[in-house]
Amino acid sequence: MKAAVIMGSMSDLGKVEPCIELLKSKGVEVKARCLSAHRASKQLTEFIEELNEDGTEVIITAAGMAAALPGVVAAQTVIPVIGVPLSGSVLDGQDALYSIVQMPPGIPVATVAINGSKNAAWLAMEIMAIKHPEMKEILLSERAAMQKAALKANEEMMEKF
Repeated sequence: MKAAVIMGSMSDLGKVEPCIELLKSKGVEVKARCLSAHRASKQLTEFIEELNEDGTEVIITAAGMAAALPGVVAAQTVIPVIGVPLSGSVLDGQDALYSIVQMPPGIPVATVAINGSKNAAWLAMEIMAIKHPEMKEILLSERAAMQKAALKANEEMMEKF
């Protein structure tokens, strides 16, 4: 199972690192890069060409402000692209969110919440689970653990009140 994570700036690392760590903790091979759509467009294209040939199954892109990165990546591949809008401007990520969700027909980018890199990892794993039964089992186990934790919290609430 292979995924790529591309961020537009090293200042994004703190918001993107939880995504990379989660993927790796579940056995996903991750190629991570910092390649700006505006400042390193040639190198970004070269990396996308590499991903198109190496078996990568999902690409997670994280960008703030104009957030061109997810769309630029999606325009150059048919590998599913997940966009993570990042806060960091005076608009606190809303500009990035609108940029990522407003893709033209035929060039979709799945989008998660502002600073939602962990959910991007979960969504990427769900996409991979279609092909990899072992990932499906991991996700089902995680969901069961989440349910158990939620029910425990409910019991604690009921006991308190």
